[in-house]
Amino acid sequence: MPLHAAGRHSLVDHAIEQLRAELAAGTWPVGSRIPTEHELAEHLQVGRNTVREAVRVLAHTGLLRSRQGEGTFVVSTVDPESALAAMRRAGIRDVLEVRVALETDAARLAAVRRTPDDLAAMRAALADEQDVLDEFGPGGSGTIDPDLAFHTALVDAAHNPALSGVYGFFRGTVREAMLAAFGDEGMPTTSVATHLALVEAVASGDPDEAEAACRRLLDEPVQAVHTLLDQE
Repeated sequence: MPLHAAGRHSLVDHAIEQLRAELAAGTWPVGSRIPTEHELAEHLQVGRNTVREAVRVLAHTGLLRSRQGEGTFVVSTVDPESALAAMRRAGIRDVLEVRVALETDAARLAAVRRTPDDLAAMRAALADEQDVLDEFGPGGSGTIDPDLAFHTALVDAAHNPALSGVYGFFRGTVREAMLAAFGDEGMPTTSVATHLALVEAVASGDPDEAEAACRRLLDEPVQAVHTLLDQE
């Protein structure tokens, strides 16, 4: 697919959009080298400085990577901004389903790889959550941040940087979904006991038990959301 000529208005933005479209279309596969600045400038009918700035922006977002003396290569064809926008549009059921997928796998890995510090971080988050419950009761949203800290500690206990990175990217959407769920009478209240059971399962070193405990913890809110959505 040939690159379209950009107009005079927002030349860099136009160049970025065109390059993103080419990447999404698979014109240049992951690992391949994109055309030179001179070639891209001719296709876009813009100056090389405009192309250079567009490439710099796409490199910053993780789509491209420049190698000194070799050229610029495709790192990913999935635009992180598009992925983030998709997550923001996701409903609470979608978010919970992704949480189950990520956290149950994390629980299995954590059972094998957890350290004493990991378990201490999970227990500390639970203690903070219990303090909020003791002070404000089970109906408030003050438990959201310590609860999210607990689940983040669980994922980090898997000691998989890629998994932690994905969960970190997803964390803001999880928090928004949790805030949206609070205040709905159909949603279950926070249970420190089920969280503690997950900690003990991870501490036991049994991946199957850790996964099962994680599913038990997440199953109640998932089923509650399904019930609420079915009633709409």
